[in-house]
Amino acid sequence: MLFGKLLPREGNFFEMFNQHADRIVEAARAFSQLVANYNDPHLREQYNRDVDNAERAADRVTHDVNRMIHQTFITPIDRDQIHTLINTMDDVADLIQDSAETMSLYDIRHMTDEIVRLTDVSVRCCERVQEAVRLIGKLSEQNSAEAALKTCEEIDKLESDADRVMRAALSKLFREEPDVREVIKLKAIYELLETITDKCEDVANVVEGIVLENS
Repeated sequence: MLFGKLLPREGNFFEMFNQHADRIVEAARAFSQLVANYNDPHLREQYNRDVDNAERAADRVTHDVNRMIHQTFITPIDRDQIHTLINTMDDVADLIQDSAETMSLYDIRHMTDEIVRLTDVSVRCCERVQEAVRLIGKLSEQNSAEAALKTCEEIDKLESDADRVMRAALSKLFREEPDVREVIKLKAIYELLETITDKCEDVANVVEGIVLENS
């Protein structure tokens, strides 16, 4: 299928996917800076705001895409695929914001090595999502489908890495942390961060389906 011939006059879904993916990466990088500067209350507040702003911008793109689905007679890919992709992407942005908010609500006092490692994997996963999403608008170009599928495989591997980090983190937490409250709080944070990579893998699965059906 030649995607360019099927783009609706009302707008470009692929460009909107790219805009949303950019906001995901913005949120992920802001969250990473929040973690890196957690001991500075002013920087922590600033990066919390940056996460919130990116998530709200992603929400607006999601709303616009879902509205456009109903206003467009011919869509470049299946309507269900458009709906599933944009809403799964939005789940990623929501989870990043949830992670930042939960740290504040649970009064997390310090960053553990495991939080830093899970954050790093999450950022890399989000960057791969951005790359994969950009490629689905270029499937008429040579090698784009193969590149998209390879990127999806990289996301799967990163999700597996996050699983391993979380399992090791929980094992260490239950063995070494004597304060039950800290166990509860950190367990929640570890699981949220790992869920970001799970949801990135869900995005990769949707992208993979789009590529296989339309290239």
